[in-house]
Amino acid sequence: MTAVTPDLSDLTGRVAVVTGGSRGIGYGIAAELLSRGASVTITARKPDELAAAAEKLATDVPDAAKRVLGLPGNAGDAASRAETVATTVERFGSLDILVNNAGVNPVYGPLMDADLDGVRKVFDINVVAGLGYLQEAYRAWMGEHGGAVVNLASTAGFRSTGVIAAYGAAKAALIRLTEELAWQLGPSIRVNAVAPAVVKTKFASALYTGREEQVANAYPMKRLGTPEDVAQLVGFLVSDAASWITGETVRVDGGILSTGSLG
Repeated sequence: MTAVTPDLSDLTGRVAVVTGGSRGIGYGIAAELLSRGASVTITARKPDELAAAAEKLATDVPDAAKRVLGLPGNAGDAASRAETVATTVERFGSLDILVNNAGVNPVYGPLMDADLDGVRKVFDINVVAGLGYLQEAYRAWMGEHGGAVVNLASTAGFRSTGVIAAYGAAKAALIRLTEELAWQLGPSIRVNAVAPAVVKTKFASALYTGREEQVANAYPMKRLGTPEDVAQLVGFLVSDAASWITGETVRVDGGILSTGSLG
């Protein structure tokens, strides 16, 4: 009899929370995890957009109708984080995967002109909220049962931009936080990050609208990223195929950092 090799990419029976999951990269990640068999809770601040996203996922991904849940909530609110995690565990029975995708960037330009309340918000949502979600997931499930975490960083966390400086500093902090958490939570919980360059989403539209060809030409791959480019990497990192990978920040950037610039 021929031995059956297990599909290490299969996520059937696992449960994920994807923050900022109503559009863009977060939506793409939710679709990817659902397609691999996971049950997925998506969160976002706007209830109408979130409901539409959950309905679209249930329709677009085969057999996903009973495996997707939309829970409105603000990643920066502790009570909302606790409710999302508790409701997910109650609904699906576990919480094996956390994807900290929610992010904001209200601060542009020189830091000497930056509004400090805006800078605080950048760090609170992009860094502190992710740690808060993991604390909740740890207490509710992962601390006893293990799991996999992926934080959404950015190439701006590796190199100065001068334009999105506060955002880049926050993502650099998230990269370091990822390493620290991987060390503290191993071996049962793996913590990694992915660092996209410019991906064609509404969130990043200010970086390429009206000059997409010019921006894309700076990349060795001669195109901007798509949510699917990032989602497939996340799907790998949370699967058993990546069982010896933790503490890493994987660039998914079309080669832009290899050129010595950010475009």
